[in-house]
Amino acid sequence: MKIGILKELKKGEKRVSLSPFITKKLEKNGFSVFVETGAGDNSLYKDSDYKSSGATIATRNEIFETAQVLIKINPFDEQDLELINKNHILISQLYHKSNPELIKAISEKGATAFSMDAMPRISRAQDMDVLSSQNNLAGYKAVILGAYEMTKIFPLMMTAAGTITPARVLIYGVGVAGLQAIATAKRLGAVVEATDIRSETKEQTESLGAKFISVENTNEESEGGYAKEASEDYAKRQKEAVNASLFKADLVITTASVPGRKAPVLITEEQVQQMKNGAVIIDLSAAQGGNCEVSILDETTLVNGVKVIGTAMSPESVATNASELYAKNVYNFMMHLTENQIFKWDLEEEITDETLIIKDGVQRKK
Repeated sequence: MKIGILKELKKGEKRVSLSPFITKKLEKNGFSVFVETGAGDNSLYKDSDYKSSGATIATRNEIFETAQVLIKINPFDEQDLELINKNHILISQLYHKSNPELIKAISEKGATAFSMDAMPRISRAQDMDVLSSQNNLAGYKAVILGAYEMTKIFPLMMTAAGTITPARVLIYGVGVAGLQAIATAKRLGAVVEATDIRSETKEQTESLGAKFISVENTNEESEGGYAKEASEDYAKRQKEAVNASLFKADLVITTASVPGRKAPVLITEEQVQQMKNGAVIIDLSAAQGGNCEVSILDETTLVNGVKVIGTAMSPESVATNASELYAKNVYNFMMHLTENQIFKWDLEEEITDETLIIKDGVQRKK
């Protein structure tokens, strides 16, 4: 089976979907890997590294003509669609629930498509879960970015000139990104608080040494490992419970998202106006509309002395590690889907069923 690795064309993207190390593993398992020229440059992987791992370096057109399986990180774009045909099997993060036009276009081409972001949150799929592997890095990087943007240091420091009090960090959303943000901020010496719609995350928060801001919870639990959209009543009560911590925070990191929907607004402009002068908000859900009402994707907004940074690119800023982890997820997924380099097409199996969005031009998932 021939696998094609395409260069990511999205602005600001530095990752690549396969590393030379995983390329070598696939080659040893009987797959033939074709890598687009320069695909790994921004992740510090040279074409020569891929050649040494057994891959063939090719142009984009050659890969579309040669490979059966095409692998990317970001959704296939218009330029890709011109070259896709019914013989292709596409693997990427398609975000199919929020990209109906893309799914329709792929279907019309008669192709087959798997969506890595649709991986079910079950134990058997943990080593294929790209959202977890990438969000883990996003949580770490959000704290580092916050440290750079703040005018204060994180830890308590006693000096001859006096004592510096620790910074206060507030984190919205205790998923993979939130937990890593908590752990990183704690390691740097900050006083950390966190809140989440899912009451079951309280124990996880406290196990990392942070304070969990509790909100009386009636029916706001997780669904399939993801948070559900909060009711208006819960959102109101959460806002009231968190305000005291929000207004004292030096750094706020928001990570809340609902698959296939606009990100919930957790911090309004009115709340931002009441925050400390010099505070920083890192909104990791800016690509889905933002958890902060004033955040704009890939921009920094200054509101009454508060710096609001809207970003979705945190993993890309540590592209080497992010690419390594994504590649491992892809490898495990390919090993799961195939036997002797042939797809098993076990549509009754949960991982295959959940991730297979289009089969031979027929859309299976909405």
